[in-house]
Amino acid sequence: MGAARRARGPIGWRRAVGATPPEHVGSRARETEREAIMKKPRTAVRSHHRKQASHQEGKKKCVLSSSRVKPSTPNADLARRQKDVVLQAFSPYHLFRDTAEVTVFREKLLSWYDREKRDLPWRRRAEGEVDLDRRAYAVWVSEVMLQQTQVATVIDYYTRWMQKWPTLQDLASASLEEVNQLWAGLGYYSRARRLQEGARKVVEELGGHVPRTAETLQQLLPGVGRYTAGAIASIAFGQAAGVVDGNVVRVLCRVRAIGADPSSTLVSQHLWSLAQQLVDPARPGDSNQAAMELGATVCTPQHPRCSQCPVQSLCRAHWRVEREQHLALQNLPGSPDVEECAPSTGQCQLCAPPMEPWDQTLGVTNFPRKASRRPPREECSAVCVLEQPRARGGPRILLVQRPSSGLLAGLWEFPCVTAEPSRPCEHQALLGELQRWAGPLPATHLQHLGQVVHTFSHIKLTYQVYSLALDGHTPVTATPPGARWLTREEFHTAAVSTAMKKVFRVYEGQQPGTRKGSKRSPVSTPSSRKRPGPGQQVLDNFFRPHLPTDAPHLNSTAQ
Repeated sequence: MGAARRARGPIGWRRAVGATPPEHVGSRARETEREAIMKKPRTAVRSHHRKQASHQEGKKKCVLSSSRVKPSTPNADLARRQKDVVLQAFSPYHLFRDTAEVTVFREKLLSWYDREKRDLPWRRRAEGEVDLDRRAYAVWVSEVMLQQTQVATVIDYYTRWMQKWPTLQDLASASLEEVNQLWAGLGYYSRARRLQEGARKVVEELGGHVPRTAETLQQLLPGVGRYTAGAIASIAFGQAAGVVDGNVVRVLCRVRAIGADPSSTLVSQHLWSLAQQLVDPARPGDSNQAAMELGATVCTPQHPRCSQCPVQSLCRAHWRVEREQHLALQNLPGSPDVEECAPSTGQCQLCAPPMEPWDQTLGVTNFPRKASRRPPREECSAVCVLEQPRARGGPRILLVQRPSSGLLAGLWEFPCVTAEPSRPCEHQALLGELQRWAGPLPATHLQHLGQVVHTFSHIKLTYQVYSLALDGHTPVTATPPGARWLTREEFHTAAVSTAMKKVFRVYEGQQPGTRKGSKRSPVSTPSSRKRPGPGQQVLDNFFRPHLPTDAPHLNSTAQ
């Protein structure tokens, strides 16, 4: 039996000594046929071609006739082609062997989840909510917030959100300004905007009822993709729809030893197929949450706790680790197991590429393969905190609103302009931007405070931070649309991005009698530049006005 399995191989037909590979059998037959034809007289050749054409015409008629009897739908054809591609792309090694193995996986995972699941506010709300629409809304908000954001960060935001807008109708009646204000700090602000757009569509066009299936959720609601639709449908409505997020990708790639790039189309399709196969029809919501919980708390990216994994006995990555360790103890070279999908054949598109061999030091974290990510592009902006110290009602700072689309759409920020890292006159461009909002300003008081680096998902943005105080200047009373003057207290509750909060901390740290900038902000100040000689320092100190000892030197005043 073992010899037969070795001859057959894990991936299908394996080349035997002296045998003709099956992919070359057809080509060799065609070559023999061509040689025979070339040896025939021309009349025989023409007769052969006529017979061949007649034969092809007969085949076409049969196909047309059969198609009239049994019409084929485009969806069926597409599904059949996709299935053929998948079957040709990888071996059964990356599948579950039978329904019994799937049943054991479900039972072990759900039993563990019932014992170990975290107590999270959105789970409590969904479990205790009888109204299906309110339950779907509770799940919807949590799933949108949890995209690209850690659970610990989301908990407080979710609690405040549901206290302020407990129903879809409440959210639909809110303003985008209020939504952005509560969302500020969570990042990816388009999520909040689309969430509110979806709530308004449900209230205004769908009679207040959330679509009940993953297909209609994805089709009808803006910003709801395949994952969010599956999560809502399974948790809120009990539909047996599998989901795949980053945690599930990691679990499935390790359980089935998938080493290829999980972001590729073919691997992604296979992962979704596995997730759909594993979801428990009796408890689909819990089944999906259990898989995500396992990836978040046990099957983690860097330091997985395999000894606590409920499905360790079914994990092919763990099998591989044990086998490699056994071979290492016996000083034997590592080699694919009889049942393993051997990556050296180059035929399986779910295995790791041959140029990425197994790393003994990584263990199960060899899976999944880390996709190569492009580094974020670098950009530079000049930003200014413009303040009226003697404004009526107390000091006020100027904020302007960003465009309604694009990065940080609709949020408020300090006036800023795009700049080059070595641009000598960036303060002039910044001054022009300030004057556009506040009228004529004294350029000589524009001071450079330092810089702030903030990385978005695809942009590494360096802000050159300036300040300008309108001390003794006529108070600005009229502002154009899209601008507002706020107190410092109002700024901290406004819809501003994390990057602007970093900028403001730099500004506060440079003010006399205030604390220095927060250590959380990656700030570099002009003090890191080359210092003048001792003689120049004496002259500078003589002409410089006295500052409190805790105030840093502002030695980059614009000329």
